[in-house]
Amino acid sequence: PPPPPAIKLPYGLQQKKTYKPEVVMKRVNWSKIVPQEMAENCFWIKVKEEKFESPDLFAQLSLSFSSKTKVKKDMDETDDRKALQFKKKAKELRILDSKTAQNMSIFLGSFRLPYEEIRDIILQVDEERLSEALIQNLIKNLPEQKELSALAELKSEYEELCESEQFGIVMSSVKLLRSRLNGILFKLTFEEQVNNIRPDIMNVTFACEEVKRSEGFSRLLEMVLLVGNYMNAGSRNAQTFGFNISFLCKLRDTKSTDQKTTLLHFLVEKFEEKFTEILKFPDELEHVESASKVSAQILKASLDTMERHIERLENDIKNFPKTDDSQDKFVQKMSGFSKHSREQYEKLSIMHKNMQKLYESLGSYFAFDPHTVSIEDFFIELANFRTLFLEAVKENHKKREMEEKIKRAKLAKEKAEREKQERQQKKKQLIDMNKEGDETGVMDSLMEALQSGAAFRDRRKRTPRNDHRRVGLERSRSRHNGNPSAL
Repeated sequence: PPPPPAIKLPYGLQQKKTYKPEVVMKRVNWSKIVPQEMAENCFWIKVKEEKFESPDLFAQLSLSFSSKTKVKKDMDETDDRKALQFKKKAKELRILDSKTAQNMSIFLGSFRLPYEEIRDIILQVDEERLSEALIQNLIKNLPEQKELSALAELKSEYEELCESEQFGIVMSSVKLLRSRLNGILFKLTFEEQVNNIRPDIMNVTFACEEVKRSEGFSRLLEMVLLVGNYMNAGSRNAQTFGFNISFLCKLRDTKSTDQKTTLLHFLVEKFEEKFTEILKFPDELEHVESASKVSAQILKASLDTMERHIERLENDIKNFPKTDDSQDKFVQKMSGFSKHSREQYEKLSIMHKNMQKLYESLGSYFAFDPHTVSIEDFFIELANFRTLFLEAVKENHKKREMEEKIKRAKLAKEKAEREKQERQQKKKQLIDMNKEGDETGVMDSLMEALQSGAAFRDRRKRTPRNDHRRVGLERSRSRHNGNPSAL
């Protein structure tokens, strides 16, 4: 057939030379760059590697890097041997299905540990190198025991198998592998399980004790009963002896006639005025909020699961086959843990039973069925009421502050109005007094003027005269005064 048409390359590039070694060579696993990815100034456009060619170089490469001799691969090495027919045939899956093999390959690529090292970590229960993620992945991805046993039969063909099946052969030598993995995972997660279970038991226990012991809460219930019976007078709900605790949250739903407050806010106001000890009950129910987040169903399921794991581990240790392998320390290390976990479980179990008794006692105390009303539901209602109560206290406080502010503003306004009126009154009085004072002064001045004769004088305003005119006038007056006969 005619050769395929040559692909035109950019930047004047020419097809690279084709080499034909005399032996099959190992592959170098690089990620190639195609010409279409190169920029015009790319280094690879300018290279001239042919200048390093020599027969001696190729001969040495063929001698040192031919793939004729089988060499055990490191798990991280990723030779591209599939192009070779005989290798491709050797790497075909023999036992595992493709999905299982793929999952195993992903797992091995993630942890990048030699197969024997993973096996030894499991055998020795090496807690310094063990991790929850490692064990969980092994449990999830390992082939079933039947497949592992089949792989063990192919031990002599190890080099011809793919990585997943090679790993399966290595792990098939570990006795009771899946039981070991389950036991080790339980050991790794045990303390976390205990730390999740114990606080839940304690929170419910404390909450049950607090609700029964709280004086403030008892007084509050009494007050609500009194007010409720009074408000229900004449109805079928009158003269009630008690009520369901869940009713407490509904106190906020009963509005006042003017719609400005609620029965809960009213009660809080009365507590603040006369019964301040009732206001302390939220502090006395410290663990109610935490108890409301506990599911009794999940708590019991967690304890049951823990017990099953302990029993399974105890049976595995009891029935574990004897071994001469000094590396295998499963029984040695897990026996101590088995005893410890049993002791811890027994303590948790006793605490849980005590918690259940306290809750049943609480049901009897407040007349509800603890088997119908779950721990979670009961304490959610109580926690919600506690929150509503504290909010009502704050809202009443803000309301009083606002009323006080309005009152102060009103008083300040009234005071300002009074002061303004007082100033205006004083001003009017002052004006009236000034008018009366002016009239009296005028009469006094007139009487004085009449008595002195000044009223008959020329009171016109005189303009200043020159000195010589004043002198002449004085001379004229003296002549008239000095010669009376002239008259």
